[in-house]
Amino acid sequence: MEGKNLARIGAIVFVAFAITAAVIEMTRKDEPGRPASTPALAPSADPLRADQRRCQQMGEAAANDPECLRVWAETRDRFLGRTPPAAPQHNED
Repeated sequence: MEGKNLARIGAIVFVAFAITAAVIEMTRKDEPGRPASTPALAPSADPLRADQRRCQQMGEAAANDPECLRVWAETRDRFLGRTPPAAPQHNED
């Protein structure tokens, strides 16, 4: 009989704790979000991004445009973390 009484007391304590936690949570006032102390950084203008948009708007014609091919190669190298190959040097002899 002692086991049943102990289980009932435990259940009552658990329910009382759950009700208390629920009441505290419902009466808590939410603080309004504080404004950021530092201004958000504006992304720097990326000329490559503008060229990508231009090539995108060209559609299929961009596949034959040398400037778009250069932009795509530069984008690919940037994505893969490669340094672009050095431009060929002309020797004036």
